[in-house]
Amino acid sequence: NLPFIISTGSNEALHLQKTLTREKLEALTIDLVDRTIKICAKTIEEAGQPVDDVLLVGGMTRMPLVQEKVREFFGKDPLKGVHPDEVVATGAAIQGAALLHDHQSVLLLDVTPMSLGIMIAGGLFSVLIGANTTVPCSKSHIFTTVRDNQTSVKIMVFQGEHKQAAKNDLLGEFILTGLRPASKGEVEIEVTFDINADGIVSVSAKNLETGQEQAITVTATSGLTEEEIRRMARENQDHMVDVRKGEELEQARQDVQRIIADVERVFPRVREVLAGSDFGTDALHKASTVLDRAAEAVEGEDVTELRTAGEALNRTLNMFKGVLQKVG
Repeated sequence: NLPFIISTGSNEALHLQKTLTREKLEALTIDLVDRTIKICAKTIEEAGQPVDDVLLVGGMTRMPLVQEKVREFFGKDPLKGVHPDEVVATGAAIQGAALLHDHQSVLLLDVTPMSLGIMIAGGLFSVLIGANTTVPCSKSHIFTTVRDNQTSVKIMVFQGEHKQAAKNDLLGEFILTGLRPASKGEVEIEVTFDINADGIVSVSAKNLETGQEQAITVTATSGLTEEEIRRMARENQDHMVDVRKGEELEQARQDVQRIIADVERVFPRVREVLAGSDFGTDALHKASTVLDRAAEAVEGEDVTELRTAGEALNRTLNMFKGVLQKVG
């Protein structure tokens, strides 16, 4: 019953009086509920650890359909002793206390929710900072020209998880000019992504021969459609960059070895901070596992495994830095 839902030109009001059954409401919202469950599945996969309890947050979780779907997916009943509205305020209070160092057993770190990277030759998406990387963080990668006598490159910045750049969100673009005319793959460009503590993303491209650099600060998504992005890619295909050939494996190995050394250097200090809590002990165990897997990847010949190990190491290193920063 929604009185005065709209006024007409004759100074009369229209009222909405309609009976909405549970069955109809569930039929109208089932796609939203299913989408929520998919997000839960993805989040649990990325977390890589079991779920102890399930909390329902928000008024719509009172719907029997939501509770039924949650029970089916998690294989357990959601907790009934938590108010779905008040739990938001409780979470904010816990975060505030953690920020004030009142609860050393609680560690809250900001992460980037989606992968960030650039479009490379062939319209592919080359990720520089993976999803769930702890911020602040910085990542660089070296690319090369894609055609002979290429004197400029266009850097198109995207966020998303699809291998095709056009299916992700375009965040911004800029051009680096003044490249030396040379055979394709000879001129190298270093692209760097920086995310500061406030979540502001900056992207730069530097000509490694001359040191000339261009940069952009990302403010919002472009709002362009997939077809518009594909058209831009076609128009600028002669100005793209590509991954380096030849020394790619060795460079990936050296990158992982460098990050291993960085993690091992701060590990003792982080152990002193985290060893006193269950959360800290679990985090240290996971960090050790990441180090072991990275060491195995260094001994192998698989570039993909090295990059995966490097991303995991970077997340661990950024988490360690966040811990040390919070304790001063």
